[in-house]
Amino acid sequence: MTLETLLPLIAAPGDDGNYASTAASDLKCLQALSRRIHYGKFVAEIKFTDSPQDYEPLVRVQDSDALMNLLTFKKVEEMVKRRVEKKAAVFGQRVGLDDSKPDQKPKIDPAIVSRLYDEWVMPLTKLVEVEYLLRRLD
Repeated sequence: MTLETLLPLIAAPGDDGNYASTAASDLKCLQALSRRIHYGKFVAEIKFTDSPQDYEPLVRVQDSDALMNLLTFKKVEEMVKRRVEKKAAVFGQRVGLDDSKPDQKPKIDPAIVSRLYDEWVMPLTKLVEVEYLLRRLD
């Protein structure tokens, strides 16, 4: 996914030779993504605690599809994607030292960040939630 999908979306082709700083940045990014995705365990616990009568029967029969449907809130996901896109637009600005306006072209296209959340981060987070819930009553 990284080499075939992500990098072509966010980086110019070629080799800039910055292997050490790229590896360090990649590590920070992967750690942040892992932390974000694994917060799904806490989210799943809150959802279960708030509505055990809805979740417990599905956990008992190990119905992962029904659990996925139950914990999916499309409105919330749309809000998250919009918020992520806005944050990428704000924090991805190129800021100069002269008092001129920031360059209007962000470091990364905010729509790409939103797309990554939609296609990877949120689905993986929900997968963690389902896996947690399937073992919740063990």
